[in-house]
Amino acid sequence: MKVLEEQALEDESGYQEDEESFFQDIELLQKHGINMADIKKLKSVGICTVKGIQMTTRRALCNVKGLSEAKVDKIKEAAGKLMTCVFQTASDYIIKRKQVFHVTTGSLEFDKLLGGGVESMAITEAFGEFRTGKTQLAHTMCVTAQLPGEYGYSGGKVIFIDSENTFRPERLKDIADRFNVDHEAVLDNVLYARAYTSEHQMELLDFVAAKFHEEGGVFKLLIIDSIMALFRVDFSGRGELAERQQKLAQMLSRLQKISEEYNVAVFVTNQMTADPGAGMTFQADPKKPIGGHILAHASTTRISLRKGRAELRIAKIFDSPDMPESEATFAITAGGIADAKD
Repeated sequence: MKVLEEQALEDESGYQEDEESFFQDIELLQKHGINMADIKKLKSVGICTVKGIQMTTRRALCNVKGLSEAKVDKIKEAAGKLMTCVFQTASDYIIKRKQVFHVTTGSLEFDKLLGGGVESMAITEAFGEFRTGKTQLAHTMCVTAQLPGEYGYSGGKVIFIDSENTFRPERLKDIADRFNVDHEAVLDNVLYARAYTSEHQMELLDFVAAKFHEEGGVFKLLIIDSIMALFRVDFSGRGELAERQQKLAQMLSRLQKISEEYNVAVFVTNQMTADPGAGMTFQADPKKPIGGHILAHASTTRISLRKGRAELRIAKIFDSPDMPESEATFAITAGGIADAKD
């Protein structure tokens, strides 16, 4: 009945074989003397893979209810036996990088700017003022992520965490019409959650990790719209800035680990703020994205969005490890993000 789900299931077995090197179930620890009760405690906080243990500090593991320091040491030791290879050659890593896929934005020009689309195993951040197309881009990718694409990409499910109450499932129907996809199939393949506080947003990531593990290889995209909105509400003034940035760093670290652990694309939107010091340095644009250096360093690729004429918008690579600084023009249409008409 659900064509998209069937397409994802067809490739699931092959996908998991490819993922085997870094997608080892945490239950393998039983072979090394870790009991099932302790494994369930780890799963309750979203640690579902052997690599997940490697990505978590001893201090954080000790904070899990029911795990003593001795147990944590034993768990770390057992995980170390399963994760034998720490270093690898660049030749080996480039083979592993072949598992990376790209989710199309809906615009060929925009995709070209990003080297094929929004990349998996990475955090892509789009920031801009209101009405620059951030949420429209998120909605479009809810549909495009489900469609088969280039280089054997099978399509898959999406998780959407909404912190601004901007998610509209009716919008997905309009975009689905453009791609000739069944409405019900598209909506059923998007898991939606409304986040109300920055703490709640962090807690939802535990559910996300558990879901990605439960349906390994089925989910392809995680969207947070927007990443900073609730932090601006929960933490105010310079007195709480240090705590805010620490909590933000923890969330971004968790996102990066999830993207690498389960090979999914993470797309986050961000807001802008006035920069009081911009006038002193003669900057052309006196506004900057919020989140400071913490968010700037955590995002793999940063995209600046600004308004053009009428429905046109301009995307610019603000920061990227491998893409040159360049621009692309796209349009916001009834069917979502698309190429600008000549």
